[in-house]
Amino acid sequence: MANFINVILPIPLERLFTYSITEEESVLLQPGMRVAVPFGKSKIYTGLVHSIHQTPPQAYEAKEIHQLLDDYPIVKAVQLKHWEWISSYYMCTLGEVVRSALPGAFLLESETLVLRNLEYEVEEKELLDDEFLVYEALQHQSILKVQEVSAIVERKNVLPILERLLKKKVIVLKEEVYYQYKPKLVRYVKLGVAYTSDEKLEELLNSLSRAPKQSQVVLTLFQLQGSTRKPIKVTDLEKSSNSSKAIIKSLVDKEILEEYFIKTDRVVYDGTSDTSESKDLNEYQESALVDIKAAFAKKKVTLLKGITSSGKTEVYVKLIEECLEKGLQALYLLPEIALTTQLISRLQEYFGDKIAIYHSKYNVQERVEVWQNVLLAKPKAQLVIGARSALYLPFSKLGLVIIDEEHESSFKQFDPAPRYHARDAAIVLGNLHNAGVLLGSATPSVESYHNAQTGKYGYAEITRRYGNVMLPEMELVDIKEAARKKRMKGHFSERLLLEMEETLSEGDQIILFQNRRGFAPLLECLTCGHTPQCPNCDVSLTYHQFRNQLRCHYCSHHTALPKICFACGSPDLDTKGFGTEQIEKEVVGLFPDAKVGRMDLDTTRGKHGYEKIITAFEQQELDILVGTQMLTKGLDFRNVNLVGVMNADSLLNFPDYRAHERTYQLLTQVSGRAGRTKKRGKVIIQTYNPFHQILKQVTNSDYEGMYAEQLYEREQFKYPPVSRIIKVTFKHKNYNVLNEAADWFAGALRANFGGTVLGPEYPPVARIRNQYLKHIMVKVQKVQSLAQTKANIKRIETSFKAISMYRSVRVIYNVDHV
Repeated sequence: MANFINVILPIPLERLFTYSITEEESVLLQPGMRVAVPFGKSKIYTGLVHSIHQTPPQAYEAKEIHQLLDDYPIVKAVQLKHWEWISSYYMCTLGEVVRSALPGAFLLESETLVLRNLEYEVEEKELLDDEFLVYEALQHQSILKVQEVSAIVERKNVLPILERLLKKKVIVLKEEVYYQYKPKLVRYVKLGVAYTSDEKLEELLNSLSRAPKQSQVVLTLFQLQGSTRKPIKVTDLEKSSNSSKAIIKSLVDKEILEEYFIKTDRVVYDGTSDTSESKDLNEYQESALVDIKAAFAKKKVTLLKGITSSGKTEVYVKLIEECLEKGLQALYLLPEIALTTQLISRLQEYFGDKIAIYHSKYNVQERVEVWQNVLLAKPKAQLVIGARSALYLPFSKLGLVIIDEEHESSFKQFDPAPRYHARDAAIVLGNLHNAGVLLGSATPSVESYHNAQTGKYGYAEITRRYGNVMLPEMELVDIKEAARKKRMKGHFSERLLLEMEETLSEGDQIILFQNRRGFAPLLECLTCGHTPQCPNCDVSLTYHQFRNQLRCHYCSHHTALPKICFACGSPDLDTKGFGTEQIEKEVVGLFPDAKVGRMDLDTTRGKHGYEKIITAFEQQELDILVGTQMLTKGLDFRNVNLVGVMNADSLLNFPDYRAHERTYQLLTQVSGRAGRTKKRGKVIIQTYNPFHQILKQVTNSDYEGMYAEQLYEREQFKYPPVSRIIKVTFKHKNYNVLNEAADWFAGALRANFGGTVLGPEYPPVARIRNQYLKHIMVKVQKVQSLAQTKANIKRIETSFKAISMYRSVRVIYNVDHV
């Protein structure tokens, strides 16, 4: 009986592919193992085994697999189930989920090698010049890579040349699979076997009396071996004996020393093995913990609403402790890498080396090691802390999932597919493992709070700050009035400057929040009003003074700062608006003695970018920190006494149904960074409209008022949580084709769903990277079946793709668009 496997390929194709396997392979293979399989004419891909069966494919003849890549499954069955849910719910292919989920080093790729065809006599006269160059190179070198062919003929696209040579039977092509992951091997040394006895060692030292440096190395090694029973690293021996690599190498060559390698993890916890006891909870935290456990007992997802600095982390620690004591794994999801860096040091005090960290700033090799540790349920990966991608890890016994700052939009992936929401996907993951799922936030999203109010989620609340510290005093400053009376210094009101002087004089720290990076969003000609635009996107270029250039924040196009206007040649150029760079410059001018730092996407690009800035601020090496919304996400700074919001209106006036909810969350979170210890903090919010309802709700900490108002509006206009939203985006480089395609699709949707279809409409930035965009929004009401709606949309897409003119238009689905 023939055996077959269904394989998931990491490419955006809807279906699984069937390959034939031998009887022996069918015994070895299990779902979740990787196999290298041929696909198309010559490519080899890494496929993930989905199922093993004996049904041959109907439409094509099954090819044989290329090779087995694993001895055991690297993906669990429950994980595959979770990925299938992500694929069907977020309307993407299983291959896209696999590509997103697996660390890149697991997806082995093949490289095309060019070899000379030895079975064919070549007529050199028949070859064209570029073909002859390749043929000549193969006379001297048996194998060429495609890049090398490209260098030889000095052309980027060499496929036409290779195709011509194939037709003339001059070359053959071969695919070679190469591995990206290499384990980290550390060099260790020990005394050679011949010198382990005391007599032999004495003889050796006598023989080395004329080589004092070599003698010193041997003596140091002997001492180190006596004082520690651990293996001795070459680097440690070099340092302790004050010698060089060359001396140790010559001893190894003489076989006096013996070197060997031990495989080690790249990310190692570098603390002591002692861990401290977790803190005792106060009565408010204790009562919240009781409520959470009661909801977990009923198998309910639970929302913990605790005001900023109420000690939610300590409650999480108690739950994690209990989970690890039962021998289960815990997952702690955070929206921002900046948060993980600060939280890790806090949690290491309690859990020592049981912690594994997983996020995109780790390189491919490090991520593979974390994956393997979680897969094998090693002690060093009992608690996994990470950003949204951590929920893809191969947990086998997950007991607890914590999603901190659950309201954050960073939990939603926008590009590429799968466009999943980590909060919702983590809830499904927790349910698949029968694990407790806890959502935590000081300002929960309207959807989560609605679920708690209607009894779908369990609910717990902490209403007091830890240590009964008072919430910061909040003040709205009318900058329209201040500007009219000429009482502004740059972008600072008198009131904010006064408070800053007072805070600095008392030795406390300040955070200034401005949600735009760069120096200024516009450069404008004062003569003709022209503003430089990005050539690839419909957006003006942002001026970055630090690099003295204009940059596009969508496609990273940049150009040097022009001396004259491109349109009229006038030298009178001025900037409009302001970003974090400009605020930083103004602060340095206003407070020359203060140490000022800036935290935005430009200053945190490196692997340890976040860590350096946060550590410097925690250790009070900086007095003032200027930053974007990275600063708002749950960071805990002990000595911040003043928070200044430079302009609240830019948040409020954003064209989005969530703008008011987001503004409330952002301003409340940034305010929560102030006065977290003994002294009551202060928050100054600068605005042109101090009477705005949301700003009043922020100053009064009136979450319930904001929630009731937002829910009423969303009920009127059928937005979440009352209904669900599927956003369909169309992308194409031709403006007219895009318009026609979007209109056709919208017409088909309206015929199916009637008045709940909005659009097609251009977004605020309607062209990015030379691709035009258009959106359609489908509102799916609670009475409609979401699965049926998706199936109908997919059916419409099939008809859409059948029209040859629209085949090149890219259709992107974003379910639960945030």
